[in-house]
Amino acid sequence: MENEKIIENITSAIDDIKGRDVTVIDVRGNSDVTDYYMICTGTSSRHTSAIAEKVNESLRRNGIRTYGIEGDSTGEWVLLDAGSVILHIMVPQAREAYQLEKLYTF
Repeated sequence: MENEKIIENITSAIDDIKGRDVTVIDVRGNSDVTDYYMICTGTSSRHTSAIAEKVNESLRRNGIRTYGIEGDSTGEWVLLDAGSVILHIMVPQAREAYQLEKLYTF
């Protein structure tokens, strides 16, 4: 239930700030790091950083702890760690180049 709450909260915050192409990948049983990876696209480096900030604020407001944000200073690829859910926020070029959906699909 906790994972569903985190995923719903993240998805809602992304939608509020016009993030695109949200993907949720269940890696339970395949990863010792987390239960879910989420990936979304921002329109620019400023937009990806703003998405991370919005998601972080939303999670904290709802009593969900975050463990850090990486990459928000450059914004090409921002990672937000919410423990059992890790969110990757990428500009379109980075998302196309790294193709995380293929990497995390087992």
